[in-house]
Amino acid sequence: MKAKFALFALAGLTALSSHAQEPAPPPPGIQRAVDAVFPALVRIHVVTLEGQDGVMRKLRASGSGAIISEEGHVLTNHHVAGRATRVVCRTADREEIDAEVIGTDVLTDLCVLKLDLASRTQPGKKLPVAKFGDSDQLKVGDTVLAMGSPRGLAQSVTSGIVSNVNMILPNSTLTIDGENVGQLVRWIGHDAVIQPGNSGGPLVNLSGEIIGVNEIGTGPLGGAIPSNLAQSVIPELIKNGTKAWSSIGLTFQPLLKTSRHEKGILVADVLTGTPADKAGMKAGDILTTFDGQDLPLCTSEEDVPVANRLILATPVGKKVKLVGLRDEKPTTWELATETREPAWHRERELKAWGITARDLTRPIALDRGLKNTHGVYVDGVRPSGPAAACKPALAPGDVILKLKDREITQLDELEKTTRELTQDGAAPATVLVTFQRGTQQMLTVAKIGPDDEDENAALAAKAWFGATSQVLTSDLAEALGLEGKKGVRITTIVPGSSAETAGVKPGDVIVKLDGQVIAAQNIGDETVFGDLIRQYKPGTEIELDAFRDGEPMKFHVKLLQQPKQASELPKHADTQFEFTATELSVSDRHESRLPKDLQGLRITTVESAGWAALAGLRERDVLLAIDGQAVDSIDALKTILAKLKQTKPRRVTFFVRRGIRTSFVELEPKW
Repeated sequence: MKAKFALFALAGLTALSSHAQEPAPPPPGIQRAVDAVFPALVRIHVVTLEGQDGVMRKLRASGSGAIISEEGHVLTNHHVAGRATRVVCRTADREEIDAEVIGTDVLTDLCVLKLDLASRTQPGKKLPVAKFGDSDQLKVGDTVLAMGSPRGLAQSVTSGIVSNVNMILPNSTLTIDGENVGQLVRWIGHDAVIQPGNSGGPLVNLSGEIIGVNEIGTGPLGGAIPSNLAQSVIPELIKNGTKAWSSIGLTFQPLLKTSRHEKGILVADVLTGTPADKAGMKAGDILTTFDGQDLPLCTSEEDVPVANRLILATPVGKKVKLVGLRDEKPTTWELATETREPAWHRERELKAWGITARDLTRPIALDRGLKNTHGVYVDGVRPSGPAAACKPALAPGDVILKLKDREITQLDELEKTTRELTQDGAAPATVLVTFQRGTQQMLTVAKIGPDDEDENAALAAKAWFGATSQVLTSDLAEALGLEGKKGVRITTIVPGSSAETAGVKPGDVIVKLDGQVIAAQNIGDETVFGDLIRQYKPGTEIELDAFRDGEPMKFHVKLLQQPKQASELPKHADTQFEFTATELSVSDRHESRLPKDLQGLRITTVESAGWAALAGLRERDVLLAIDGQAVDSIDALKTILAKLKQTKPRRVTFFVRRGIRTSFVELEPKW
């Protein structure tokens, strides 16, 4: 599979003397283990479908697996075969057998195949089957064997020892189809040599039992998914095709180093609208007991998957009681778990549009400021396709909401509507498309079907009377029933602006300013409206002629002075922690969808390899508090930092907002 494992150097060749001795046989324990599992090894060849640049492309790859039942079930990794459209397994005795994916789970990166026994050259021949062992019994120093097909070669075996029984990837994540596998899996680290292609192959103990499924490599170490975790997932994958996990909407991190608690884990973030959010849980709470089970003391990243698994493995819909601390006071919460939806839904290609697209998930919807998961997420755009030819063109990350007046709630509905619009196939269908891009709800006119003709439309630039807009092209004017009109269509209103005060709303079409036609109609006219606005002085009242839903309207707008831009706001460059912060601008708040009452500072630069960078602070973070003290201005930041330089604490905790989530960043400066 993909090159996740460290490359190796070829050993130098040494001439052999004519008196070279025969190689010594392997120790009896190793030979027994090989005899027990090696016959059940399979080399897996797959053809996968993955979206690239608006097209679903076929890719060839190979990996490893093991036969785990007499019925022909094969265990491998999701990243080996979970997206496969065709699978062929080659057994240790070189028999090729067709197979199909019957169950896969991204979160554990496990996949179960089913051999098509009717496709065998010897259908009645008994299949060799490998058995599982207890991965909890492994100890550091135990001898293990890695079996599989490195780099697509024939099945092979390497030996090593267990190096770590709770391995994680510090300061990084293994992301597969949008999921962080490390939030649940703690790998068995070992030094048996593995290469790309070993993915999905078994890690075997000297009793000839599978105690892990090889998945990753970091330097000289390989990492295997523990067999006990695999055995807890396999039955459900075989029965239902997927694994149902529970969720309550919490993100955890280890307790802060200043903590003196004897058990528990720190809540770093609470996802909006989830059971934990509805139950009143907040970032900074410490969870100590879940559904009657005490959480062990979580002081390192290796401990986090333990808490995650406890919640994930709870039956969906079960009512549970949580016990913990808030501001050192005992607190309880009661809630019911809900089904954990995937980070991403599988993408599909819409050839008539020249895009690949997927259904929305709640995390994606929240990240884009949407109220629900209605709509279709544009995953990729073919450069020469109809979607790319729109003006403005659709782009990856856009969310399609409507075609003409029909709401599009999911991908199936978009495909159905597209078929209806293009059913004759004689000419491209022209359709008005409503889509979300960032904070803006926009319109474009698409010609879906055989032709890829350009349309003349363009985004208007921002002009401060507190709104963004797009040019009213002739096509757009006709689609809105305003044929022959020129002007702009409002796409976003900035809260607190003069436009909002005057009652202007997204979707309004502005055609005149103080009786003067807004001559915006073609590409290149995107600055016309802004240029007209900038001719006036702050405090001037202007009159706008407009249309709302086809009905004429007038607005009287008192223009305010343009708010300070980010470059004009106070900032502070701190040399001790090596970062720069500035006060939040109006555009910062609007474009990042920050709550109106949120107080904080925007991190603008983080020096490479500085204390802040080493702790994980990032550019674009919003700094909310330092050691529990609110940071609502540059002056407050300077005061707090000055006190820290006097007291010189061992650790300093920054509370930050990153996108839609919050987390704690611990800095450990050298004073």
